[in-house]
Amino acid sequence: MPQNLLVFGGLHMASCLEEPENQNRRNGKGSKTIQSPMGSFDLETPRDREGSFEPQIVKKRQTVLNESLDNKILGLYSLGMSYKDITSHLKEMYDFEVSPGTLNAVTDKLIPVIEEWRSRPLEAIYPVIFMDGMYFKSRENGRVITKVIYNILGINQEGYKDILGFYVAESEGANFWLGVLNDLKQRGVQDVLIACVDGLTGFPEAIKGVFPRTEIQLCVVHQIRNSLKYVASKNQKEFMNDLKLMYKASSKDMAEHHLLKLEEKWGKKYPMVIKSWQTNWEHLSHYFQYSGDIRRLIYTTNAIEGFHRQVRKFTKTKGAFTSENALFKLVYCACQKIAEKWTAPLQNWACILTLPLEV
Repeated sequence: MPQNLLVFGGLHMASCLEEPENQNRRNGKGSKTIQSPMGSFDLETPRDREGSFEPQIVKKRQTVLNESLDNKILGLYSLGMSYKDITSHLKEMYDFEVSPGTLNAVTDKLIPVIEEWRSRPLEAIYPVIFMDGMYFKSRENGRVITKVIYNILGINQEGYKDILGFYVAESEGANFWLGVLNDLKQRGVQDVLIACVDGLTGFPEAIKGVFPRTEIQLCVVHQIRNSLKYVASKNQKEFMNDLKLMYKASSKDMAEHHLLKLEEKWGKKYPMVIKSWQTNWEHLSHYFQYSGDIRRLIYTTNAIEGFHRQVRKFTKTKGAFTSENALFKLVYCACQKIAEKWTAPLQNWACILTLPLEV
């Protein structure tokens, strides 16, 4: 056999042996419309049978070319704008339309950021934390259900506010709070001096189970609201005046004196209301051992309720979130926007740290 045919045959045999290991081939082209600040244009990209080809300039499924445009979309989304409003705004500003799918892909970039933020290490000691839940509607498996976002607002040793995290469940309960508190401990929190919470049943026990030395201050304002629900409207003004003498007393002894007088005056008419104050008195009265500025800070959960009101400004356009991730993304954006204003410690914080306890 001629030498050249032997060489050719060898090459042919080699190529036949290699072919099964390299079956990937060109498989036509794909086209998509790319949006950019300069306008839109059609782009064709080559395809291969295995789908392993990775474009380097315009990535797969990328339809927005400019990274700054992604940032603009995230900025608009963080202000609480709906996808429809964002699309209209971009159409007006840049004269091109962005589909809801593209907007969702852009905002989905927040998911790993949120997970990292929610698992970030925390400080070892927080003088004060506030804990409360807020309710949202979310779609799940074709139906609308209620979700509770549990928020934790901490005051660190320098007096700065910080959202330590948020957690989601379908109802607010002490058992779930127990898991939340354990998560804080795993992230580095060793002790909390004062925990300010509402009157949820089992909440104090859950806190003590994780941070046994923490003082629990129940929200006095919540207690007052719950009390007035069971007081006749004609008696509410007088009853409220008697309550003020108690919860605004100068000391715990004076407060307990007015609690006894409250029982003498209203005990027969509203026994369940008086019993509620007496039952919860241990956790309602901790603030009396502190001086003015600390009292005003911890006797109510107004700090975290104020935070919730600000979050509602970002979420008020949402009747029901399309998914739990959609809820997380907007609540996270709201947290970041609100935290931008927390650039200074609480007023008189340096003095608060040195104030003596009430005798």
